[in-house]
Amino acid sequence: MTKNAQTAIQVGQHSEAGVKGLNDDACGVHIPEEPALSLKGICTVIADGVSQSEGGREASETCVRGFLGDYYSTPDSWTVKTSGQKVLGAINRWLYSQSQKAYDTERAMLSTFSAMVFKSSTVHLFHIGDSRIYRLRDKDLEPLTHDHRILASGSKTYLGRAMGAELTLDIDYKSVPVEVGDMYALMTDGIYEFVPGQTIKKLLQEYKSNPDKAAKAIVARALENGSDDNVTCQVIRVDHLPHLNEEDFYQHLTELPFPPELEPGMTIDGYRVTRELHASSRTQIYVAQDTDTGQKVILKTPSVNYSDDPAYLDQFLHEEWVGRRINNDHVLKIIDTQRRRRFLYYTTEYIDGESLREWMNAHAKPELEDVRNIIEQIAAGLRHFHRLEMVHRDLKPENIMLDKQGKAIIIDFGSTRIAGTEESHTPYEKNNILGTMDFAAPEYFQGFSGSNRSDIYALGVIVYQMLTGSKLPYGNALKASNLKRVRYTSVKHYAPEIPLWMDMAIQKSVNLDPEKRYERLSEFVHDLSQPNTEFANQKYTPYIERNPVGFWRTTAVVMLILNLILLFFYIKS
Repeated sequence: MTKNAQTAIQVGQHSEAGVKGLNDDACGVHIPEEPALSLKGICTVIADGVSQSEGGREASETCVRGFLGDYYSTPDSWTVKTSGQKVLGAINRWLYSQSQKAYDTERAMLSTFSAMVFKSSTVHLFHIGDSRIYRLRDKDLEPLTHDHRILASGSKTYLGRAMGAELTLDIDYKSVPVEVGDMYALMTDGIYEFVPGQTIKKLLQEYKSNPDKAAKAIVARALENGSDDNVTCQVIRVDHLPHLNEEDFYQHLTELPFPPELEPGMTIDGYRVTRELHASSRTQIYVAQDTDTGQKVILKTPSVNYSDDPAYLDQFLHEEWVGRRINNDHVLKIIDTQRRRRFLYYTTEYIDGESLREWMNAHAKPELEDVRNIIEQIAAGLRHFHRLEMVHRDLKPENIMLDKQGKAIIIDFGSTRIAGTEESHTPYEKNNILGTMDFAAPEYFQGFSGSNRSDIYALGVIVYQMLTGSKLPYGNALKASNLKRVRYTSVKHYAPEIPLWMDMAIQKSVNLDPEKRYERLSEFVHDLSQPNTEFANQKYTPYIERNPVGFWRTTAVVMLILNLILLFFYIKS
């Protein structure tokens, strides 16, 4: 990666006990190596243990050490917000449990907490308590956090929010754009209560070239001004932001050359090609055998038609990236070999079976239990995507395989949306791949990138097709121009034997409004097997009642055709 590929910052920090004998403050920073630098960003953290608590020092150190360690252990696919909130929630629960074990409130483990995560060209802020984060941009000093203090009698205030104080944690979070030259200062109340904002601004400007000296100067000024508390300050200066041009990005993507055209019998990096399975203008897929282990695998290579297209290459690498991060029996497994790769390709497990579409063609009237069994398996794999903040976005019968034992496996991750990687900078606009029209949720046509409810929509269409002989719930494929005109056609219109409550569950899953669909896959799967009381009073409404205009229009057309046929035979006779 080139030197300008990621955010580059300079950090200085300083902490002193001051007039107190013990320093209850803690601070830390972590600038990781790649790939964590790109995927997770840079963390700076400050915490102030509550002075009235003997456990304050341990609490602040736990907050800093725990966040800097555990944040980088969260899935790469999670957003900064999700990762930070999950980690802080876990730390808070531990601190709270320790406080509950204490004999009295003086031993409670309480601390303020403020953190910044620099990722790509954005900084993400997490804040609990009354430590502060300031930003100096050009000549303007601005506080980016709000003190969680509650006014008591007179002018006296007390801390209204802290880590470890309650079992549930209310976190202030926000993200703001970063500019080169920005300076940020994190400080405890022992500083800002004794150093005016104008003085903080002056010291940041004076020591702009040396954040470490700036932090020490601000701490020293607080002590000179009579601070009676611990004093801790961090100063960050932003030197570089990611500004890759397309040529730089392309060079990064093409560290490996495209493989040569492959034919049966050829060997590439220890994989002997046995036959070509599929070829398109975008990819070639081969069945191959590992010459070391004898394992049969699938080998997927990029098309030379896109050898100079960085957007295509990014998507190809994206597929492998997704597959490597999912470990579920119902999701296609990427095979990781210890051999060095000399070409751009990846290998997956070989599935001996058929696609769900092929199964559907052979089972025009499937048993309900078979349908439910398959859908439950697909949902189990899909749920793993959603837990990692991924949306598959191309769920369809052709992208689901059934092996010889009947196990359903989701394949093809080319359209998968990954929340975490969308926060990173690229030199071009990524295509919003919508998958296949018949299964694409309507919000895609309105410019939205989709959510787990979009996958639930696609799964609902699959169930609908399995029960109706590949019909669609809204007739023809949806388009932006017809979303207000289309109406749901009941499954019972094609398969009267289907229970009404099951039809209602499918209808909810494919609602045109994502907010009215199921929120969780588990709810949809449950309602396919057991009647939901929400649908108890629902009755099947015939088509003539649901859409009388459409019914009579269709009837008129049919009658006209019949009359024309009769007229033809009458004239002919």
